[in-house]
Amino acid sequence: MTAVALVFTGIAVLLHGYIFVMESVQWTAPRTRATFGISAQEAEATREMAFNQGFYNLFLAVVAAVGMGFTAFGDAGIGLALVLAGAGSMVAAGLVLLISSPDKARAALIQLTPPLIGCVALVIARL
Repeated sequence: MTAVALVFTGIAVLLHGYIFVMESVQWTAPRTRATFGISAQEAEATREMAFNQGFYNLFLAVVAAVGMGFTAFGDAGIGLALVLAGAGSMVAAGLVLLISSPDKARAALIQLTPPLIGCVALVIARL
């Protein structure tokens, strides 16, 4: 079960790393604007907010990734705590998006499903 947890947490880490790139590096690029459904003017007006939000995604990914490392190669207790902090926050953020913007349910489910599976699998593995 630990392997399943690490695979899904790894998917979440990669996804949130990609979200960081889109929000903090490529926010005004045509492809990113199309992904988020915003105009060039909206992208420019929200550039600072997106830059900051992208770093939140990066930091959650880093915490979860360090937790994966501890789980796989170090202290499983520290690993569990870090994975639950990082990936659990990804799940919570996805739930906030789902509840606050039901029209973005697909994006919210993409954001929250892999870390949710990773967290649940890791907790089960630790039982």
